[in-house]
Amino acid sequence: MVRYYEIGIDVKCPNEVCDSAHTVTDNERGEILCRGCGIVMAECLLDLSHEDRPHTAEEFMTQTRTGPTTSLVMHDRGLSTVIGADRDSSGNALPVRARHEFNRLRIWDQRSKSRSAASMSKAFTMLHAMKAKLAVPNSVVERAAYIYRKAVAAGLTRGRTVASLMSVSLYVACRESDTPRTLDDIVSISNVDKKVLFRDLRTMLRKLDINLNQYETSSFVVKIANNMSLSESSKRTALDILRRSKEKMITAGKHPVALAAAAIYISCVAGGEHITQRSLSEAAGVSDVTIRNTVTLMRENLDVWE
Repeated sequence: MVRYYEIGIDVKCPNEVCDSAHTVTDNERGEILCRGCGIVMAECLLDLSHEDRPHTAEEFMTQTRTGPTTSLVMHDRGLSTVIGADRDSSGNALPVRARHEFNRLRIWDQRSKSRSAASMSKAFTMLHAMKAKLAVPNSVVERAAYIYRKAVAAGLTRGRTVASLMSVSLYVACRESDTPRTLDDIVSISNVDKKVLFRDLRTMLRKLDINLNQYETSSFVVKIANNMSLSESSKRTALDILRRSKEKMITAGKHPVALAAAAIYISCVAGGEHITQRSLSEAAGVSDVTIRNTVTLMRENLDVWE
């Protein structure tokens, strides 16, 4: 009986009259044979060796064994039918009759796709555009695609736009991965009203049973300081101010961006680095009144003086 093994497994010949203990492994055919009698002892071996990553088209055609990886960001997960250009494998142009046949196949392939596939394609095209504008990592984009697919499966698309659901999914993914992107950032690149996003966000959190934790305030300190090209000493001082604020328990219920902006303002003034509350307000996306009130609160509780 033929059994299935992994490459490198130790097998013995089942033939009792064969006294050979040596085997031959054929890696190309995926078989293990007995050297004495030639019986196939195992076939369809699983190759668990490392897959080299190709860097050019030529390396991909000559080295890859499994093809490109699938991804949730692809609307069809990379498994769709692709009808290429009107050329054969040698690069020569196809005859006129063959070109007409392939054009007709492309038309029917496009028409045979369901409405859900077209909607997915539109949604993930939008997701790629938002990824470029917000500069979020690929892991966050994958998580956003997973959340959007769950929302579609739960029937949340009824009465809601694709742009709104995809924007909310990206925001939830940023919150879960602690990537510092606020809802205002999502609104600025999605062209969706903030009230609509709030409404769809509440619905998605309730229907999908998602619990979001508060943002880590220190991540906003680094983001705002880098956008304003501040010194490293100001960043470290601002992070120390936030740590002391948490110890004094004055950060509960406060906006994390406002806390980060206030800590940066105090650290810059204490370190002699010129900065205005108006410029800090524009970089952080919160009002200067909010920053001023938060600065006053920190100064009273932490004994920090300008």
